[in-house]
Amino acid sequence: MRLQIPLAIILIMGLFTIVTSFVPAKPIADLNQTFRNWYIGIITFFIFLGTFNLVRVNGERIKTKARDWQYSIILIAALGVMLFAGFFKGRASLDEGSPFMYLYFNVQFPLEATMYSLLAFFVTSASFRAFRARNTQALVLLLAAVLIMLGRVPVGTSIWKGFPDVTEWIMSYPNAAAKRGIRLGIDLGLISMALRMILGIERSYMQ
Repeated sequence: MRLQIPLAIILIMGLFTIVTSFVPAKPIADLNQTFRNWYIGIITFFIFLGTFNLVRVNGERIKTKARDWQYSIILIAALGVMLFAGFFKGRASLDEGSPFMYLYFNVQFPLEATMYSLLAFFVTSASFRAFRARNTQALVLLLAAVLIMLGRVPVGTSIWKGFPDVTEWIMSYPNAAAKRGIRLGIDLGLISMALRMILGIERSYMQ
């Protein structure tokens, strides 16, 4: 029963979700909205569960003095401060000038910006390795990247006024076609995975 009940729930809910996409009847739409509300409640519970697990894991690191356990103290302290600031004024915590928004824009936001700025160095390193013209495909990729960069910066326009038009053509046609092909492949993969889960073939989520 521990195996059949989850599989039956997945099958029923999966088929119901498919039916709601093709049957616009009001009772089915209302029931679908009810299930969506349940989904939001379940996600909220998992956020609480994830927060509890985060505190538990870092608490163990502090207790055992594992490597870099001092950072766990900072993490838990920051989590507590943000939670207190968020619950301090309820919905008003999202108003401009509230303690929560002050901490977000003056502490969390700069830290996130710093982290993403560091990714620029990794992207540059990966681009350097990818753009080496070792074969015809890499050469085409390199030329396209150079043309796009020249069309996006003022120095490119100074060299030739046609670079922005070339860049726009590359982004609108070859790049858009490649993106649509990738998205089509992703969508087909998602559909096949959903069917595998509905039919009970894929059971990794139960482990």
